[in-house]
Amino acid sequence: MNIFNTLFVTTLPVVPKSIIRKFANKYIAGDTLQEAVNLTRELNKKGIMATIDVLGEAVEDKQDALNAKTECLEVLKAIDKNKLAANHSLKPTSLGLGLDYGFCLQNLTEIVNRANELGQFVRIDMEDSPYTNKTINLYNDVYKHYQNCGVVIQSYMRRSMDDVKELVKTKTNFRLCKGIYIEPKEIAYKVKQEVRDNYINLLRVMFENNCYVGIATHDDYLIEGAYKLIDEFKKRKDEYEFQMLLGVREKVRDKIAADGHRMRIYVPFGVHWYKYSIRRFKENPNMAGYAFKALFTRGR
Repeated sequence: MNIFNTLFVTTLPVVPKSIIRKFANKYIAGDTLQEAVNLTRELNKKGIMATIDVLGEAVEDKQDALNAKTECLEVLKAIDKNKLAANHSLKPTSLGLGLDYGFCLQNLTEIVNRANELGQFVRIDMEDSPYTNKTINLYNDVYKHYQNCGVVIQSYMRRSMDDVKELVKTKTNFRLCKGIYIEPKEIAYKVKQEVRDNYINLLRVMFENNCYVGIATHDDYLIEGAYKLIDEFKKRKDEYEFQMLLGVREKVRDKIAADGHRMRIYVPFGVHWYKYSIRRFKENPNMAGYAFKALFTRGR
């Protein structure tokens, strides 16, 4: 990361939202569900699947959680109506996990039930460490009644191998990623190669136990490692998929799809775009640098 990118990342809070939004457009479908539908259609034409997500998390009252639930149900309806090759991703804290476990479980169950009626799949996202146990418990409680759902595992968490060894017992459908939240070193690996090594080890255990895995990464090292494991375990194309974020390494995305692997793109939309976009900037320093330069060249 060069000095411009470093400076931008450290000064993000004072950068005007108009500047952030200009460059955030690369990572989000737009403010509306229709924009997400339109973008998903274009991906589908290329043979690429999507997972549609309503941006927003950590609601502060139950009414906001109920509103989020309604938005999730609208996503399912739109996927069905438009016959999209897509599923739905959601964050449990948007449904009230930080307020009341039973209330959140009720909301999530209603969504997964409706998805089941429509023949759709729901991915339960993993958030930061205060919610790890609760999220896995949510998944397990819903999975008892509906198998059209899966959960996310983050390879930078030291606990993840233990979690996976339990979850494979019920043939969990996984999304495996590195993880993006800032966590203390006591519970999270901080060395890049340690995170990578754990990722490959987790993927191996998932494959050994015949679990479906969304291999979510933009890292060439991990993509190559996944290719080797796919060959080693002689996995069929319908037993796994690769997943990437919207707007990130599109040439690599297209190459993976051209190699004959299933590819799914994360398609977020909604008015709560700011927090998500800040995380994307921190992960992608080059884009941060472009926005930083734009801040100081406006009007020239």
